[in-house]
Amino acid sequence: MTQREAMEYDVVIVGAGPAGLAAAIRLKQLAAERGNEISVCVIEKGSEVGAHILSGAVMDPRALTELFANWRELNAPLNAPVSEDRFMVLSERSAFRVPNFLLPRCFQNHGNYVISLGNVCRWLGQQAESLGVEIFPGFAAVEVLYRDDGSVRGVATGDLGIGKDGKPTQAYQPGMELHAKYTFFAEGCRGHLGKQLQERFRLRDGVGPQVYGIGLKELWEIKPEKHQTGLVIHTAGWPLDSSTYGGSFLYHMENNLVAIGYVVGLAYTNPYLSPYEEFQRYKTHPAIRPFLERGKRIAYGARAIAAGGLQSLPKLIFPGGCLIGDDAGLLNASRIKGSHCAIKSGMLAAEAAFEAVQAGRTSDELAAYPESFRSSWLYDELHRARNFKPWMAKGLYTGSLMFGIDQIVLGGRAPWTLRHRHADHETLKKKTEATPLEYPKPDGVISFDRNSSVYLSGTNHEENQPVHLTLKDAAVPVKINLELYDAPEQRYCPAGVYEIVRDADGANPRLQINAQNCVHCKTCDIKDPTQNIVWVTPEGGGGPNYPNM
Repeated sequence: MTQREAMEYDVVIVGAGPAGLAAAIRLKQLAAERGNEISVCVIEKGSEVGAHILSGAVMDPRALTELFANWRELNAPLNAPVSEDRFMVLSERSAFRVPNFLLPRCFQNHGNYVISLGNVCRWLGQQAESLGVEIFPGFAAVEVLYRDDGSVRGVATGDLGIGKDGKPTQAYQPGMELHAKYTFFAEGCRGHLGKQLQERFRLRDGVGPQVYGIGLKELWEIKPEKHQTGLVIHTAGWPLDSSTYGGSFLYHMENNLVAIGYVVGLAYTNPYLSPYEEFQRYKTHPAIRPFLERGKRIAYGARAIAAGGLQSLPKLIFPGGCLIGDDAGLLNASRIKGSHCAIKSGMLAAEAAFEAVQAGRTSDELAAYPESFRSSWLYDELHRARNFKPWMAKGLYTGSLMFGIDQIVLGGRAPWTLRHRHADHETLKKKTEATPLEYPKPDGVISFDRNSSVYLSGTNHEENQPVHLTLKDAAVPVKINLELYDAPEQRYCPAGVYEIVRDADGANPRLQINAQNCVHCKTCDIKDPTQNIVWVTPEGGGGPNYPNM
């Protein structure tokens, strides 16, 4: 094999999402302000900037305004200011609208914008490149590199042209080593390398488990008479039972587009529950279906969401690098927003790294980053919202009441902090203790099967490459998952990647992994009850290609 070449930078950033791009931009801004130079490289596993970005998304522009006070003049794609908030509690056939004066501030979106976060990231990428940032899409970081003293030295990108057998093909090209004084990890929720770093440096010591949701989303073009630019609708309740955390969003963008989606907390207990099917069922509700009728579904995607809040944040720094954005879990679950958190965290980390580089430092801990985080409005916002997910884990009605008191009466300043008791993979009941769920067949008009949905995601992987959904023990899926839980990976995967297949006589069950369908949501890595499934980065450029998502 050909030896890897190495490139040297002051700062290397893994992931061209809002956190990574904001960090790159802020580094270059500071260099221009000071009349100094700083070399910055961003690598992105998606085929282009924005290809893997999936969010609701309603955006709070606070952090973006701090990054670019003139974002309007720069034509940032924030074109649909929120015009109206509606929050409804659904039963199977009816909907109760909660009066807006009863909604906590976190559910009020005045001053925010309905956006495509993928398009915002594409715009941020353009701004970064205009400032001199080097961005390399289609390059997946597969390995953290370390110095002799144990500090992070940078990352290596994956080799191209490795076959399923693990051997080089005729298309083989070695990856690159990217060395840096400091490396930022901005991979998004449940980052492959971020997970490794948290284990190696024990970043989670003394904090509660991170907890997650899965968000499923479709983009629709609807009839003009049903469209209201800036209308923001959230629901709770049906189709989930009152003990299972979840809810929906329906956001009216510009040009008759609506983003519709569903979030299911991954602490659910019934192994027969399918978040994908719950989403498809939700769209048939009498209060929701009329928006979509005679419309056209354009795109589909799914992504895990870090929802644990402040009490689940790991230590943000380690020798030679840091975690930013949702790689650290910096998302405000109560507001259903993370992009402003990600941008702010990237800026704070960039300011710490810039001062360190200018002082001639390298590979140490950027202590100024968590210090500035703790004194920032971001910390204050997350502190006010910290009890949201723990309260909602107690059920829809009890959770809503208690969080309402927390926010409206106590202003998020309750003298207590609730803790998460369990990681999401620990919560499934055995199949003998659970009630199987029957889901209606898709009608092909409002509800759809997973295969047609994956097709709309633009997902593709080079077929002749090692499967990136790895198993620690190949026997576990049948001996434990199938035997005890009826193979829940068949249902929690939103792309139909996992399938139990049998011989013609029904014997010899085994797990088939359809890795080409994978949309990189990471749910399997999170929810697998034995933690036997490990998601690793596939060949760069593979995965979904989300348009306007």
